[in-house]
Amino acid sequence: MGLDEQNYKIAKVVVFPVPYSSTTCWKTGTNEGPQAIIEASRHMELYDIESGKDPSKKGIFTLEPLEPSKDSPKETVFRIKKVVDKILKDKKFLMMLGGEHSITLGSVMSFKNNFADFSVLQIDAHADLRNLYENSEYHHGSVMRRIRELGIPVTQVGLRSISEEDANYVKKAKIKTIFPAPELPINKIIATLKKNVYLTIDLDGLDPSIMPSVGTPEPGGLGWYDVLGLIKQLSKKRRIIGADVVELAPTAGLHAPDFLAAKLVYKIISYVV
Repeated sequence: MGLDEQNYKIAKVVVFPVPYSSTTCWKTGTNEGPQAIIEASRHMELYDIESGKDPSKKGIFTLEPLEPSKDSPKETVFRIKKVVDKILKDKKFLMMLGGEHSITLGSVMSFKNNFADFSVLQIDAHADLRNLYENSEYHHGSVMRRIRELGIPVTQVGLRSISEEDANYVKKAKIKTIFPAPELPINKIIATLKKNVYLTIDLDGLDPSIMPSVGTPEPGGLGWYDVLGLIKQLSKKRRIIGADVVELAPTAGLHAPDFLAAKLVYKIISYVV
């Protein structure tokens, strides 16, 4: 956000950029997402009109970007976990910027070691429940399958595209916590969640009319105020313990999606602090 001073020791929020895109399927460029969000954030007003406050005064510190492994998605996941371990040890709120959705696994693995009981709220156009994709267990199309296998409950919102393999898994596992778009029953969604919640937002969960800069822009997604309304109520009724915003693939000459992503990150921070 172009803050003149950033002090890790007193910051309540740590922004962790992870420029990773090794398992993307179609449109590439999610490795450029974190920097695009950071650059766009420099043009935001720091005063939040909704809360009537400046959330940045609580202290926000932006880490240097992670250097992902060029050869191993698994190695990248464990590099992420190591950094998040340190952030949680220091009792900071994690705000991770992606990068592709596979990075969420590394973060959630760390939270599992630090929180006895929590669930994940996923806003996304896709279920990401395949067992393997392109012969990888650590593909972005498998990330929620891996998280469920850790024993962590996942509630999925905004879905509008699912593979046959995903659908069969949902039936076999008797999953009842999927809320496809356009329905957004906020109270029912929150009722499925534990007291502590990790929030992960794949930007393709939003409608491509406002968020076209994603790898797979599925039509019929959520609107800006839909997403904010859900997060605001979540922050009131549950404790958001960490968050990530992933899958921005910047479009040359089109800055509105970058700014939306930056504003969304800042709104999450505002609701949390």
